[in-house]
Amino acid sequence: MPPLLLSRRFAPLFWCQFFAAFNDNFLKTALVFLLLFREHPDAEALITIASAIFIAPYFFLSGLGGELADRYDKARVAQVIKFVEMLVAGLAVWGYATQSLPILFAALFGFGVLASLFGPMKYGILPDHLPREKLPAGNALVEGATFVAILLGTIVGGLAARNGGGPFAFAPLVIGFSLACWISALLIPPSGQGAPHLKVHINIAASTAFMIRHLRSDARLWWGAMVTSWFWLAGIVVLSLLPPLIKTLIGGDEATVTIYLAMFSVAVGCGSGLAATLARGRIVLTITVVGGVLLGVFAIDIGLATWGAMPAAGLRSPDVVFSSGLGIRTAVDLVGLAIAGGLFIVPAFAAVQAWSDPDYRARNVAAVNVINAAFMTAATVVVAIMQKLGATLPMLFLGLGAATLVVAFAIWKTKPSSELSSPAKAGDPVSADIRD
Repeated sequence: MPPLLLSRRFAPLFWCQFFAAFNDNFLKTALVFLLLFREHPDAEALITIASAIFIAPYFFLSGLGGELADRYDKARVAQVIKFVEMLVAGLAVWGYATQSLPILFAALFGFGVLASLFGPMKYGILPDHLPREKLPAGNALVEGATFVAILLGTIVGGLAARNGGGPFAFAPLVIGFSLACWISALLIPPSGQGAPHLKVHINIAASTAFMIRHLRSDARLWWGAMVTSWFWLAGIVVLSLLPPLIKTLIGGDEATVTIYLAMFSVAVGCGSGLAATLARGRIVLTITVVGGVLLGVFAIDIGLATWGAMPAAGLRSPDVVFSSGLGIRTAVDLVGLAIAGGLFIVPAFAAVQAWSDPDYRARNVAAVNVINAAFMTAATVVVAIMQKLGATLPMLFLGLGAATLVVAFAIWKTKPSSELSSPAKAGDPVSADIRD
């Protein structure tokens, strides 16, 4: 078998996801920088709300995305979604050219809608095209592509927004990557219809509720949903708090914030790759437990490192920030936290895919995405409220770290194993692949 990145059955999906993640994060980062460095009076709360606006469609539309992916050929679903994405990219260009926050927020919401429909297809098609022993590596590559794209989108978005931003660099990038994403989708091999007789429900709320009940009926899948949801909750909280932390308490300028965000993105990709290497083709849930403990420890140390730090008198360049003890300690903690996140997510999500029946896999992924979105949306709202009530950035990092340690202990006590997982169907080979 050729390497996955050269495989006709995997490479187009890899690049499609890469280009999509770049555009999503390019737009989000450009919007964050416009808010943060144009001194908007409610910048911190609006940055958190921007994350919620992008994530909220996952809560409402993932169920529909799961039904579409199971009912129709997943590759065809991806092609339609990515064609529409080019139109939304045009809206983003208009908003950026006019510096209109409402239009940019609308475009960000549109990207969120399309991403919520694409998610069940993206993760549901992997087991269709890859053997089970390749799932951890496939998931790690997809996660790595996502966070490398976040890195590039973060850097380029930050550069585009410098000095107030301008449409001349923004427009060709966002349109060009949307076009590349659609072309990649056209090259994804057909997967066939998982459930050709499935009726796609117009009542999104009812179908979503049914998918969640179905997920809840399988103890292993529900466990996986809870674990992956905590990863995304922690991730969105860290990414929403990091830019104001670097700017306000460490005194970093736009370039410094960009470097910190880039370090985070690269480190998550490295953690995902490390998880796949340690697993060696198996699904090793103990890696998730270790990742949770490390994630909690590093989040707590970010809070301790910045506790009592006074607001910076002015903005400093990267060379000044990274020559300070606080700047270096925060960078080390951030990289450690991100690597831990990669270790945390890859085995848990590979287990969800392996445990799902082929004709219901995309809907299970959709149900997991709904729960992920509920966790993330609730977290962003709670964080925004706490910020309004006076909670400091170090307090929020300390709270996240302590809560994650509690979650890691709960994961360790409840993780399924070949002996403890819920009964498998006759002939189901999956449980034998789960390692403690």
